[in-house]
Amino acid sequence: MATPSAGVNVMLAVHEKKTSPVDIYRPLRLYIAATFSERDAQRAEDDLAAVRQMRSDLERAPAESSLDLRRDLLLAYSRALALVEARFPISPDRSHVNSLSFTWFDAFKPSKKVSLPSIHLERAAVLFNLAAVYSQIALAADRTTAAGLKQACGGFQSAAGAFAFLRETVAGKAAAAGATPDVSPECAAMLEKLMLAQAQECFFEKVIADAKPPGLCSKIARQVGLYYEEAYAALNASPLSQHFDKTWVSHVQLKAAQFYAEACYRYSLELHEKEEIAEEIARLKIGISALADAKKTAKGVAAPLLDAVSKLESNMNRNLERAQKENDRVYLMRVPAASSLGALPAASLVKPTNMAELLDASKERLFSGLVPDGSMKALSRYTEMVDDIIRTQAEKLQQGSEITRVRLKDMDLPDSILSLEGNISLPLDLKEDVEAVQISGGPAGLEAELQQLRDLRRVNQELLVQTEELMQKEASEDAQFRTQFGTRWTRPQSSTLTKSLQDRLNRFAANLKQAADSDARIERAVKDNYPLMSILDRRPIESALPSIARPIMSLDGNEDALVGALKQSLRQLENLGAQRAGLEDMLKEMKRKDDILPKLMAGTGSHEDLFKKEIAKLKMMNFLVSLIWKTTKDAINNIKQQCSDFVMTRQIQCREMIEEVQRQIAGFSFSGGKTGHRTNQQRNVPPQPNQQTTPPPTHPGQPPPPSYHYPPSEPRPGYSQPYPAYASSPPPPYHQYQQPPQQPPQQPPNTDYGQPAYPGWRGPYYNAPPPQQHQQQPGPYPQPPYTIPGSYPPPQQGNYYRPQ
Repeated sequence: MATPSAGVNVMLAVHEKKTSPVDIYRPLRLYIAATFSERDAQRAEDDLAAVRQMRSDLERAPAESSLDLRRDLLLAYSRALALVEARFPISPDRSHVNSLSFTWFDAFKPSKKVSLPSIHLERAAVLFNLAAVYSQIALAADRTTAAGLKQACGGFQSAAGAFAFLRETVAGKAAAAGATPDVSPECAAMLEKLMLAQAQECFFEKVIADAKPPGLCSKIARQVGLYYEEAYAALNASPLSQHFDKTWVSHVQLKAAQFYAEACYRYSLELHEKEEIAEEIARLKIGISALADAKKTAKGVAAPLLDAVSKLESNMNRNLERAQKENDRVYLMRVPAASSLGALPAASLVKPTNMAELLDASKERLFSGLVPDGSMKALSRYTEMVDDIIRTQAEKLQQGSEITRVRLKDMDLPDSILSLEGNISLPLDLKEDVEAVQISGGPAGLEAELQQLRDLRRVNQELLVQTEELMQKEASEDAQFRTQFGTRWTRPQSSTLTKSLQDRLNRFAANLKQAADSDARIERAVKDNYPLMSILDRRPIESALPSIARPIMSLDGNEDALVGALKQSLRQLENLGAQRAGLEDMLKEMKRKDDILPKLMAGTGSHEDLFKKEIAKLKMMNFLVSLIWKTTKDAINNIKQQCSDFVMTRQIQCREMIEEVQRQIAGFSFSGGKTGHRTNQQRNVPPQPNQQTTPPPTHPGQPPPPSYHYPPSEPRPGYSQPYPAYASSPPPPYHQYQQPPQQPPQQPPNTDYGQPAYPGWRGPYYNAPPPQQHQQQPGPYPQPPYTIPGSYPPPQQGNYYRPQ
């Protein structure tokens, strides 16, 4: 008969770590004022005071408050420290909170202490004390009652959970900062196993009190022993081997042996009931031997523990003597060797309490107005993750709907049922779209739209060719003068200035080719599908819909029932579709409400779908394609304008340089105005900002600026005159212009080709105000007696785009 080895077993609780007072308010406030603002510091004063009060309460002796209040204080302060850590970097660094240091004493060697400017030490110590208080609550429970036993078991599991949380989150950082061994990952792991052992021991006490079968009691006892064995192994390993008092080591060692023997004892009782006497004897001998070995080295353990061990040993010896007598007299079985026996089965009924929810600081409002940049970046990353998850789920919902739609089309549902009933009709919005297409000419109207596309493409191609010819002509003229005048022709070559423009022209040429290929595909598609689209000319459009006649003879009289069942299934599918849409809305609503800052969407067969698809082509092709070509035309006109501006500037430079080279050749003197040629200053032309023979440095990848800047009041080149070649009509000397005095610009000319010189002006090559196009420009200069090379009449606007 099984008898309990002890009424109440001896267990251990952990004392709290002690600390020294520290002023946490002032250093944190100074950091807020320096890093954020004084106003933010003032707003955070109440939160700072709350944290200071919690720290002050923590510094008081544990005996001054109840264990429950102490536990609640440690939980609240631990959550507050999590918020402090996220916002206040505490370290000796000058840019951090460098005047705050925490002092803590070792819980197992009170003479040792550390003082560190480390929030990790503070958090680790608080978590350690939280686990200690849980162990004290468990030890204080009256385990002689069912309620007390339950409270003790829960307390030890909570203590194990707190030690586990310490080990997983902060212990490594605290140890790296130089904390004492009691908050190291190794010590936290050892104490976690010790608390689990004692929680499992509470279950053992319960099953013994409830007189449960010995086999179950043995499994529970064996797991108790395993937990104690793990704790004992950790106590004998570095860095704990020389840190704990010998009584701790002896207690855990004797406990491990006690519950191994207890498991052997309970297992032997089950073997005796099964009349497996030989193994019973072997198990009892093994357990007794384990107790005897542990008692030899057990020093300083509590007397009640020794009494419980002695009582267990006595019970085992009595049962061993009985079993041996029965075996000698009745069974005559050979006792197996200990090495031939298998391991005793174990059953764990406990686990560390998950402390993440209790220690979650996301619902706390402390310092909510202080959000560091790192937290905002983390929020952005989280938002991207949430968007990706919602997108993935929405795609899965869409995929399910598509699969359903394709399968229905394969079965010609629901169109077949509607045709069979003879009441098929188009939805109102679809019928209105068909009527709109018929009013606009139906499919036959496509030819006009396609011709418009051809015209637009031709105009854009002509514009591009004109622009390229314009650039080539200027480059050829520049090369001609460079060959003619040699080293005297000092202005930059055209190729050095037109790279960006030429690159853009090349891109437009490639885009035009790609668009032409796309247009060709559209024309082929229209041609191939024209017979199908011709049904849109049918009036009324319902006459184009097929119908299904009922069979002349019924096969089994069950057709109507089948149709009814199909209709019911289709209605269910429709309801599922509505629910799917609701799921999408739910995901969006979840995202909208998800505030992480405190935590850191084919086939054929359906006529309706076919109509919608074809009508969508008719309605959108005209608008989208025309819009694309219109946009392309505008972009080409823009680059043509810039190229024309560039060519005009180069022509002005060319005139100036021809005059200069001709003067140098003729040996003219330009001093004193004796020759009748006026200098730049005499002509009131603004002086050049840089008279070097080489262009000034520019930004990387940018063409060098021209050495001449057109005066701001001189008219912009127009498009009313053709471009003759210079060889047939050289320009007259610049001094023939009658120029009244003019003031130079009030700001230096802009030589940055990428930016406009005046607001609203797109010509980047010289600084001139934006005149109106196609009009004679007023100004102080008369029209020259020759045509300006390089100008083309502009294309007429609005001849090719018809608004929809």
